[in-house]
Amino acid sequence: MEFLELIKALFYGLVEGITEWLPVSSTGHMILFEEFVKFNQSEEFMAMFRVVIQLGAILAVVILFWNKIWPFCADKKQNYIKKDSWNLWFRILVATLPALVLGLLLDDWLDAHFYNFFTVAAMLIVYGVLFILVENSRKNKPARITSLLELTYRDAFIIGLWQVLAMIPGTSRSGATIIGGLLLGASRAVAAEFTFFLAIPVMAGASLLKVLKFGLNFTGEEIAVLAVGMIVAFVGSMAAIRFLMDYVKRHDFKVFGWYRIILGVVLLAYYFLLRTPA
Repeated sequence: MEFLELIKALFYGLVEGITEWLPVSSTGHMILFEEFVKFNQSEEFMAMFRVVIQLGAILAVVILFWNKIWPFCADKKQNYIKKDSWNLWFRILVATLPALVLGLLLDDWLDAHFYNFFTVAAMLIVYGVLFILVENSRKNKPARITSLLELTYRDAFIIGLWQVLAMIPGTSRSGATIIGGLLLGASRAVAAEFTFFLAIPVMAGASLLKVLKFGLNFTGEEIAVLAVGMIVAFVGSMAAIRFLMDYVKRHDFKVFGWYRIILGVVLLAYYFLLRTPA
């Protein structure tokens, strides 16, 4: 087993864990990371690794928000069924439907045609500008939706449609769904939290699909690389989620919009420099 591969997986997991929840596109950062850090693994394994590593990130959401998402109450003196949690899960399932249908149909095609520097850079810039415009339009306007339970099924479905747009690399799943929530009038905290919860079935389903396509014939090194990546992604996600939930209590999302624009310009410059003769 090559120790260097585990070090690469460690840094990959750290980048994944931090960027998965911030609306800055984890895919954009992964493409840039992989341009400079090459794994000595098969492309089939890497295609699976890029997705399944997200299970560590999902676990962070489950642990941090356990009391909100677990639909049963252990206290026998209270109602064993937590109605609010069930209502939240029904909304999550409604929001998941668009990505479930289109994800199964378009997953491989989108990866083959859009997983590249130019697409990612363009989407980083487009959604960066959109974040700034949306925040400017909301200035001094009170939020219509201030708690998760105020989200209607219609709201949840619309946010789910925004999530479909994130199938294009560089869009950012959290970025697209947060923008969708903001446009519906949700507070920043509600938009962010619903994005976290919506990731659980979507990312778990995508991970299962990738594992089934890859098969279960892992080598010892592949298991170690995947395990290190997932563990570090979990730790990075814990920090990133806590940071974002604290940040949105006092600030808007415009700083992420500007960050996306700058990163997109950097990627475009790198893209053309790589492919332009000196």
